[in-house]
Amino acid sequence: MPSDPAATPPHCDPCLGGIEAVSAAVLAMSRHLEVREVLRRITASARSLLGAEYAALGVPDDHGGFAQFVVDGITEEQWRAIGPLPRQHGVLATMLHETGPTRLADVRRAPSFGGWPAAHPDMVAFLGMPILDGGAGEEGGPPGQEVMGVIFLANKSAGGGFTDHDEELLRILAAHAAIALSNARLYERSRELTLAGERARIAHDLHDAVSQKLFSLRLTAKAAATLVERDPARARAELAEVARLAGEAADELRTVVVELRPAALEEDGLVATLASQVQVLDRAHTAAVAFGADGVRALPAAQEAAVLRVAQEALHNALRHSGAERVTVTLTGTPARGAVLRVTDDGRGFDPDSVRRAGRHLGLVSMRDRAAAVGGRLTLDSAPGKGTAVELEVPGA
Repeated sequence: MPSDPAATPPHCDPCLGGIEAVSAAVLAMSRHLEVREVLRRITASARSLLGAEYAALGVPDDHGGFAQFVVDGITEEQWRAIGPLPRQHGVLATMLHETGPTRLADVRRAPSFGGWPAAHPDMVAFLGMPILDGGAGEEGGPPGQEVMGVIFLANKSAGGGFTDHDEELLRILAAHAAIALSNARLYERSRELTLAGERARIAHDLHDAVSQKLFSLRLTAKAAATLVERDPARARAELAEVARLAGEAADELRTVVVELRPAALEEDGLVATLASQVQVLDRAHTAAVAFGADGVRALPAAQEAAVLRVAQEALHNALRHSGAERVTVTLTGTPARGAVLRVTDDGRGFDPDSVRRAGRHLGLVSMRDRAAAVGGRLTLDSAPGKGTAVELEVPGA
């Protein structure tokens, strides 16, 4: 990956180094939760903190090589020209099995040095530090400690070799990097489990709604077939019911397809994503579905995801259960840099207490859980014959 000046923290003079420099580097790599971005931030922070010309971070795979490899200080053209990384040989590969630092005055004289491709920049001074799971700050680490990754630095920008002070700074950074990387992995795992839960919910909806309607449709079609000759009038009525059930099944399928489509929150943002989904639902259903937004700033990722999912659940309820002719979604910014989502319909409405006593939740438990998880507040206003309004207020950053 090429060096990204915008992503690189301001240069930290290692001679000043101490707490402020390390703190700036730790903050730079702790602001993100995606593993790839955390790796980039660790690499850029290490290079800046120690004043190195080049930096890299390798994450081991299960076969003696690298599952991921991030570089800083090398252009994209250089990176492409260098070619494949060493796997079972070379200084980098050797360090994947070490739990202590490697500091070399001239990496080219190391016993494990295997040469470089023609496009590789010339490197002399070298410092490598493992990122260890469960305590990277202890020299050598306890036996059996997992090497989560290795930070590699080469060539001091000011000349000379890496010092004891450099090694200690990098050791401290690696200890914090282990925490940041562990958190990022847990976040991605949590996101995977959330996605799996969403798929399971959609599969359940598909079974309950579409499968049952298709079963009813099949039985009604069979009944119509037996009545065609002896009772044409009843046969026509049954065929009309077939047409109605088929239309409902088609609507259910369209709703499921919309929910299965990935929401491009990261690429498009919350407002554009909601607008796109409302547009699709408006085309897919007989009810008119409209969207409006005003003064909405970018929210933290967790808040945006919660708003989107609550909107989807509320729209799902309105379009499937309310018999509404019009559904409106609004998203409004708040002075506290948060946002208020409001989903209203002019449908038949219901008594929330009666629904709760009957054990039918209409997704309310899920919506309340999502709101609570991000410090938000969900309210529901509905009554028979008066439509329904679902409102979610979430805080900002």
